[in-house]
Amino acid sequence: MDYKQSGVNIDAGNETVRRIKSLARSTFTPGVLSEIGSFGGLFRLDGDLREPVLVSSADGVGTKLKVAFMTGRHNTIGADLVNHCVNDILVQGAKPLFFLDYLGTGKLSPDVAEQVVAGIARACRENGCALVGGETAEMPGFYADGEYDLAGFIVGVVERTKIIDGKGIRAGDVLIGLPSAGLHTNGYSLARAVLFQHGGLDADSVLPELEGTIADALLSEHRSYLNALSPLLNEDLVKGMAHITGGGITENLPRVLPEGVAADIDASTWEVPAIFRVLQARGSIAADEMFRAFNMGVGMILVCAAAHKPRVRQLLSDRGERPIDLGGVVEGERDVRYRNRS
Repeated sequence: MDYKQSGVNIDAGNETVRRIKSLARSTFTPGVLSEIGSFGGLFRLDGDLREPVLVSSADGVGTKLKVAFMTGRHNTIGADLVNHCVNDILVQGAKPLFFLDYLGTGKLSPDVAEQVVAGIARACRENGCALVGGETAEMPGFYADGEYDLAGFIVGVVERTKIIDGKGIRAGDVLIGLPSAGLHTNGYSLARAVLFQHGGLDADSVLPELEGTIADALLSEHRSYLNALSPLLNEDLVKGMAHITGGGITENLPRVLPEGVAADIDASTWEVPAIFRVLQARGSIAADEMFRAFNMGVGMILVCAAAHKPRVRQLLSDRGERPIDLGGVVEGERDVRYRNRS
């Protein structure tokens, strides 16, 4: 026997690397010192920061991958991954330096891998982040036919004095939300159960409440908030930020609150996007569960001083954002209190 007979196609792996080399190289920034194919990625920090602190994170895109498998649409899932990771370090004030990806599959398809990495490379370029390397693993018998897993690893940098940790948050501060573009990368197991397993729908089904197909709604790209928030970081206008991912507003916002305060949110201040209303109605999902499983149309929440609110809103509007006045910080015990929620 040879390796190919056991299910591992080295030639397919080499072809995949050949295709993605130029994609990765298109993301290179001046700090990159190595080529794709090296055993490790080399990156040089510049000397602009007096006391640079590296910030790192790793994540995946969950069962949103299942929707990609159903539709054969793989060109946005990589961007979901990058943007999710960018937002995770952004909440601490960090800007991305470089990114690495992991793609594991049962049988490697160079065409699919190229689509996935094309999305990763596009998002890296948009975020000024270099794709310095990664791993593509072919493991027959480990993954179902036609399926793969995807994970990302990001490293960013922030000046130590500019780290955002929420310690300065006080009662009286205000909460400002930025809209999401749908589910982003969380809550897909529940969404798939409601729509496909119990609802009897498929990815190409069209519902009157939605624009386009169910697949269009579910594959809407996870937003990056880096461009919108950079001016605010430059002016030190933000005390804390929460990326609304798994656990929703209910679980993520308290992560940035110090002891002695809570978040008071008026849920009537924004219109919940149609995809969430469809899921709640068709799944008979309680409001508490909706706000823990999904972002409900709010992808990022900022905490700032009330005096800075006009400037924050102006800077966000200048970047084309539609900031939402969610409520404020009150005395309490690191939880979220909702008003006008249905």
